[in-house]
Amino acid sequence: MIELKRITKSYSGKKAVDDISFTVERGEILGFLGPNAAGKTTTMRMITCYMPPTSGTILVDGMDTGEDSLEIRKRIGYLPEMAPIYPDMNVMDYLDYVSELRRLEGDTKKSRIREMIAVCGLDDVLGQDIGQLSKGYRQRVGLAQAMIHDPDILLLDEPTAGLDPNQIVEIRELIKRLGQEKTVILSTHILTEVQATCSRIAIINRGKIVADGKPEELSAGFHGRAVLLAHLKAPREALLEKVRAMDGAEEVREMPTDDGTVGIRLESPFGKDMRESLWKLAVEENWPIFEMRREALSLEDVFRSLTQESDASLS
Repeated sequence: MIELKRITKSYSGKKAVDDISFTVERGEILGFLGPNAAGKTTTMRMITCYMPPTSGTILVDGMDTGEDSLEIRKRIGYLPEMAPIYPDMNVMDYLDYVSELRRLEGDTKKSRIREMIAVCGLDDVLGQDIGQLSKGYRQRVGLAQAMIHDPDILLLDEPTAGLDPNQIVEIRELIKRLGQEKTVILSTHILTEVQATCSRIAIINRGKIVADGKPEELSAGFHGRAVLLAHLKAPREALLEKVRAMDGAEEVREMPTDDGTVGIRLESPFGKDMRESLWKLAVEENWPIFEMRREALSLEDVFRSLTQESDASLS
């Protein structure tokens, strides 16, 4: 588990991270997003003990990063945006070297190297110097070094950068499997990847956490209300009157249609699902439902709305 308590990091009096707090549990994949210079990379570096916070406390499995740095580093696998690889070493020698740094020995060492070769698809390049590899293969080597010691905690910054679509799917599925038993923080600029992979999202902007929740909660709750869209074949006035009288209906507006149905936009308190109530009304009145769906902002819409005062491109 990772726990940040009122963390601040300042450079020359300027706060790169400003009094943030959050927790990431075991078995959770947190998507950590933010614009350029928002404080995202600084936060990840503090968690990995690369740098200390100016104030506040970071606990990793109950240990303080300021007091138990070496023990914490043993439990973390970190893939920074620029993978820590040696271009003059070949892939096999590099994996052997990293496994020794991680104090792996004997059969355990051999087994982990074989597993990383298979998982990251490195069979065809084992004898090649890393500097001669494509960006995608270098990224896979970097991912292998982050996971080779089977850490309890993974921090991955752009783990699928440079990979082709098939490789992206494979790594995405791997991260989801790892996330079932490990603590994972994933940073990426590909928002659809976050939605497909992460169980929770935290957005940081100008050093502060501006959103934290499940993807569907952020998308649905940004309105502050739940919104239901529906098309029914019904008398217009009767439909609007009865829907407005439903328990929980706060605002009902008609939407234009061109198929002979009546379109409605129904707003209710966030967390209240009006689909069942509308379905029961339609059955009672014998009004066919042609369409019914909840409206949710895309993650991109939420991100841009929360960070619009900053550069909207992700770091």
